[in-house]
Amino acid sequence: MPLSADQQAEIEAQRAQSHPTRRAVSAGMEDHLYTAHQVLDHGFVRVIDYMGDDAAICQAARVSYGKGTKSVQNDEGLIRYLMRHWHSTPFEMCEVKLHVKLPVFVARQWIRHRTANVNEYSARYSILDREFYIPAPEHVAAQSEVNNQGRGSALEGEEAARVLEILKADSTRCYDNYEAMINQDGQQGLARELARMNLPANIYTQWYWKVDLHNLFHFLRLRADPHAQYEIRVYADAMCKIVADWVPFAYKAFEDYRLGAVNLSAQMAESLRNMLAGETVTQESSGMTAREWREFEAIIRK
Repeated sequence: MPLSADQQAEIEAQRAQSHPTRRAVSAGMEDHLYTAHQVLDHGFVRVIDYMGDDAAICQAARVSYGKGTKSVQNDEGLIRYLMRHWHSTPFEMCEVKLHVKLPVFVARQWIRHRTANVNEYSARYSILDREFYIPAPEHVAAQSEVNNQGRGSALEGEEAARVLEILKADSTRCYDNYEAMINQDGQQGLARELARMNLPANIYTQWYWKVDLHNLFHFLRLRADPHAQYEIRVYADAMCKIVADWVPFAYKAFEDYRLGAVNLSAQMAESLRNMLAGETVTQESSGMTAREWREFEAIIRK
């Protein structure tokens, strides 16, 4: 389980508290505060704090006092305009702080998004728990034959069982040796900052991750994409549900203009116009490379 009984009790105590405030609050986000949403086998995402709502985005766009606009319809229309035309600073007025528990190899991919404030659990100071990510059998897949950084079809039968057994055995052995090296029973014990080098990349770490909404949308656009690695995509999917409750107008605009949208190059747009005009367009006449043409066909024939 991702949470112990003590941790769950602590979360319930936090959720039982209430503080009067004059600042704007989001009812949808209040429901998420402190709750741990399970991800993978031992991971979770939970909201620790947040600032702003849909109205704050509109207020920033107009630099006004009080509420951003006089009507809800105008707020939604303005937010959709801002998203459609790639405005950024109004969305930066909203922030969220998340507590995330995730495998180290996912964290190393995640940290590539350098537009957030991060404070990670220190394995120099503390001892990491004996918790490893072991994929479900349906997610144990072969190397993709067309994508060097992706996976192909799932392994089956004895091959899948063999891989899972190796992952479990290696994880256990590495952690056993980690514990033996830092053990001070009758010996000095190796420094934790050195012993951690023996831990596998599928061990779980934790961090606080604080980010503004503009950069969070950029993260979600890449990591909630169907082509993203499954193990980070499930975190993005959980975060999408949270953001949809926090800023529903902004998330719907993001869903329409980013997640569900496509980008066309100048050559793609020109080819599409020619096709609509009844002209025959081929890869050779389009000016696109073979790979670009395949991507173009995937868009227009989806």
